[in-house]
Amino acid sequence: MNEKRILVAFDGSENALRAVDYVGKVLGAAPGFQVRLLYVERVPERDFFATEAAWKEACEAQAAGVRQALAKAEAALKAAGLPEGSVGSEYLPSCRSPQNQAPACSLGTSIARDVVRVMVEGDYGTVVIGRRGVSKAEEFLFGSVSTKVMHLAKDCAVWVVA
Repeated sequence: MNEKRILVAFDGSENALRAVDYVGKVLGAAPGFQVRLLYVERVPERDFFATEAAWKEACEAQAAGVRQALAKAEAALKAAGLPEGSVGSEYLPSCRSPQNQAPACSLGTSIARDVVRVMVEGDYGTVVIGRRGVSKAEEFLFGSVSTKVMHLAKDCAVWVVA
């Protein structure tokens, strides 16, 4: 575990942007940190679309929007003082994605498991995640990614930003 390597789970939501802002404020221009933004793709269900072409178009539009949000989040971290080479992002495509050309992909079973897997494989010492605003009933029924990450992560720090 490398405590100078920080993985920020990112989904483009307001809470994820708050987490990015928090990391920027905490680290600022502190030397030696590496920050990686991670988006785990979940493609829309194919059955919701009349044609294969419509599904592919929706997947491409979703990917383009997320990549744009990742670029803005990277820019925000650099604006907060993190050096140019210390900030990066990763778009982990779904194995079911029609445009998946990546050597690694998300199996789609659990975003939290994918985040923790990337954390372990990348030797990150800290995982940062925004807390989704769910009710107690929703959390009981469906769980939340932040709660699952806290339970799955071992030998690292987990920052949950609300």
